[in-house]
Amino acid sequence: MLSEFSLIDRYFARRARANTRRAALGIGDDCALLAPPPGEMLAISTDMLVEGRHFLPDVDPHALGHKALAVNLSDLAAMGAAPLGFTLAFALPKPREDWLAAFSAGLFELADRYGCELMGGDTTAGPLNLCLTVFGSVRQDLALRRDAARPGDDIWVSGTLGDARAGLGVLRGEPGMAHADAADAAVFRAALERPEPRVALGLALRGVARAALDISDGLAGDLAHILERSNVSARVDVDAIPRSAALARLPLAVQRQCTLAGGDDYELCFTAPAAARDAVEAAAQQAGVGVTRIGTITSLDPADVSRAATTIAWHDGTGAPLNLTLQGFDHFHAD
Repeated sequence: MLSEFSLIDRYFARRARANTRRAALGIGDDCALLAPPPGEMLAISTDMLVEGRHFLPDVDPHALGHKALAVNLSDLAAMGAAPLGFTLAFALPKPREDWLAAFSAGLFELADRYGCELMGGDTTAGPLNLCLTVFGSVRQDLALRRDAARPGDDIWVSGTLGDARAGLGVLRGEPGMAHADAADAAVFRAALERPEPRVALGLALRGVARAALDISDGLAGDLAHILERSNVSARVDVDAIPRSAALARLPLAVQRQCTLAGGDDYELCFTAPAAARDAVEAAAQQAGVGVTRIGTITSLDPADVSRAATTIAWHDGTGAPLNLTLQGFDHFHAD
């Protein structure tokens, strides 16, 4: 039976020590010591993944290791920060060696790709619960913040939206998604379980984009965060929102629900001046990621300074308004 410390050493500490050190002091002491590169600031983000809320009990542990770090790296991408390292704390019902081997392999394969060092953490017995804190660095004047959108900015998204929510629908057997063929279902499940953090795009957009965030709780809810922080509104062309060929085979109402309010996409939503369109395309090409312009940031009604004024006007490809009731994912009110 593995003890707490043999578990840490066998599956996490040894692998971390084999990597190039980013921290002045990593695993093995009471605290890690980390300094950002000269002239840059630390960017720090924490995410918790709870079984039954963020992932299903039968999820592939290799995929779970990947996703646990990917969702944190996505936050760094949204800030335009370069990854430095992370900590991992988790509760585990039972220290199964096959589960730990697969989980740590998925975790470190992604960490190695981005030179992101495991610097410490904790483990205990309990219901499966993962908590990661990630550290990155960025120059303060280049950080992509939620409060920087301006009227007239274009609204962009990377990649395609909605596949992850469709993947959850397939697993749940939801109407409109349960009858996807095997190939499409595999596309949806891969999007749900193995999101790709857009780190390279976030770095390439520094000095080009103004405001940015990652789409974790659905475009409708997440874009609203930019609007509220920037004190602006938006007009969005629903038909311009990029979707995969697999999602495009589902009913239109399902497509819209998945792309606008689905969540778990971990693509970037960002704004940039209209004059920067060529620069945005160049940044996307440099990062090897597709980007799509889906709307425009608009001014608030000067007669209405309430928070409710920061609204999204949805319309279709012809310009006709759409009356959509959409809400982002809420961890305390999720179905």
